[in-house]
Amino acid sequence: MKNLLMTAVLFLMLTSLAFAGSLKTYQVTGPILEIKDDVIVVEKGKEKWEIARDKATKVIGDLKVGAKVTIQYQMKATEIEVKADKKK
Repeated sequence: MKNLLMTAVLFLMLTSLAFAGSLKTYQVTGPILEIKDDVIVVEKGKEKWEIARDKATKVIGDLKVGAKVTIQYQMKATEIEVKADKKK
């Protein structure tokens, strides 16, 4: 019984690790327009891109407004709401 429980726990851990690394990575490059503790704003073309960051975000170099950066990021859904079909 104990071996079965340990095997199940190990399987769940390995499965969660496999899915955790499955997010696709994207990148955006441009000059920094604004820097805050939780967000960095970069200009790509004529668009402003706001990208969230936290203490775990790895920063290589000196972040400052005007510096050109390449940011690697991932997207994932945090909530999905299904709308009801409109009746005809």
